[in-house]
Amino acid sequence: MKYEIDDFETEVIERSYEIPVLVDFWADWCGPCRVLGPILEKLASENKDRWAFAQLDTDKHPQLSANYGIQSIPNVKLFVDGEVKDEFIGALPEDMIMSWLSKALPSKYLEGLKEASDLISEKRISEAQKLLDEILETEPSNELAISLLAKIYIFTDPNKAIQLLNQSKESSEYIEIADAIRTFAELFQNLEDSKSLPGSTVKDQYLSAIKDLRLQKFEDALKGFINVITKDRYYGDDGSRKACISIFKFLGEDHEITKKYRPAFTSALYV
Repeated sequence: MKYEIDDFETEVIERSYEIPVLVDFWADWCGPCRVLGPILEKLASENKDRWAFAQLDTDKHPQLSANYGIQSIPNVKLFVDGEVKDEFIGALPEDMIMSWLSKALPSKYLEGLKEASDLISEKRISEAQKLLDEILETEPSNELAISLLAKIYIFTDPNKAIQLLNQSKESSEYIEIADAIRTFAELFQNLEDSKSLPGSTVKDQYLSAIKDLRLQKFEDALKGFINVITKDRYYGDDGSRKACISIFKFLGEDHEITKKYRPAFTSALYV
């Protein structure tokens, strides 16, 4: 099969809106390119439904190569929706390329993941959980699905949420959510073992804020934690500050609750 392309705009950019396109920037004189090429062709023939393959001779297309910053070949770039999503340089072995592809390729369940996220926002939890379980049956390492499912379990079964996160190799894209969920789990443990907390006039209020968090009453929880900060800044190993930051991460910076309470939180830190 011929993979060498002539019309980059049509065969790569436009096509990448329909299916991810893997582009091998190469040249005939390049020894490693001749090693890598057959491996990529083999993988392409085995994965026609997941991604398309194209080769671009850098000698024949010097301007395009310059436009994409090609300084060393082989250089392999993955195009998604008209943009370079990821890349690698050099002749990697087949197993390493497969591992790279498993992380770089967008999930074929993007629509399902968006639906699950919307269902969670609408508090249709059982429907979201069923959908995420189905996705993870096919893609057990899907980090977004794991993250969303952990967001569900943290309030009903914190141990299950942590187990899920421990199975995942979180990328930087989801690490903040994972950190927030782990902080929630630690806070919920305080409810189970409140005697381990030091005595203080703010202890009851601190525990009450954690209870509100467990019930997903985020505003009440934030009010409680912020109040604790103003009275006993470092109580519970700085637990109230960590809790507030984790709630903001969990909800997202654009969430109305985050926007409403972040100024009060920041102010409390410097009282």
